[in-house]
Amino acid sequence: MKLARYRSERDGHVHVGVLVDDEDGPSVASLGSGVGLDGQALLLERAMARDLAAVDGGEPEPLAEVTLLCPVPEPPSIRDFYAFEAHVATARRARGLDMEADWYELPVFYFTNPAAVLGPGDPVRPPVTSELDYELEVAAVIGVESTDVSADGWADVVAGFTVMCDWSARDLQRREMALGLGPAKGKDFATSLGPVLVTPDELLDSTGVPTGTMTATVNGEEWSRGELADLHFGWGALLAHAARDTRLRPGDVIGSGTVGTGCILELGLVHGRDRYRWLRPGDEVTLTVAGIGSLANVVVAREP
Repeated sequence: MKLARYRSERDGHVHVGVLVDDEDGPSVASLGSGVGLDGQALLLERAMARDLAAVDGGEPEPLAEVTLLCPVPEPPSIRDFYAFEAHVATARRARGLDMEADWYELPVFYFTNPAAVLGPGDPVRPPVTSELDYELEVAAVIGVESTDVSADGWADVVAGFTVMCDWSARDLQRREMALGLGPAKGKDFATSLGPVLVTPDELLDSTGVPTGTMTATVNGEEWSRGELADLHFGWGALLAHAARDTRLRPGDVIGSGTVGTGCILELGLVHGRDRYRWLRPGDEVTLTVAGIGSLANVVVAREP
């Protein structure tokens, strides 16, 4: 089931709906609406119910005629893991470093800014930086309050998956992390989520592992390609670690970390900065994950 927050052209209201395919193409059927409706709680509720019985009976609107919004505009927290070995190994090898043995034992993550969440089509206004980067990721969104989640029970607490871009100012990040803490201002200006929330059953293979080809394009040219199933730590391990000795809340975002080849930092280290330059104003970055959809944002200059 694919669920969305969207603005209807018919009434101008924000709705929560389910994506459906019919003979006229993809459309979205409303599950609930109202003036000023945030919709986040309703979207999570419907996703956890895995039930379409509550469709409000209105005529579906063509998907091309609505404006998709961030599915989770106000997450209580965002944890972003570092769970694709190919990405981590490439970045470390380029700095003359071997993999840390602890990386294989201890899933690590950082907290980023839940007040800087963007949705499909929202402009990205970075800080002053000469090394703006995207990071191609997938995020799980928590649907119910939970503590000490078991690795086998991860799907019982996840409302769904969405595409995630962890925007990064690499020059700021490098200076911050050289001081033994961070990242901070190199990351907290933007995190994009969207375009929809997809329930786990839509992505699972025969062994119960979420799969999907992941790509990133810059101005229509493919720069990154990876596979969601290549996570070194499965979602069970990530969710169990995130929930250990603490409380996960509905709407919490759990990022996978960057897939192999999934950022300019990594691409430039391997293929050269002349081939893969840093982002600049006017660039459109589109992240696509098979089974979820495409999330596009344009970089704009921040006004003084």
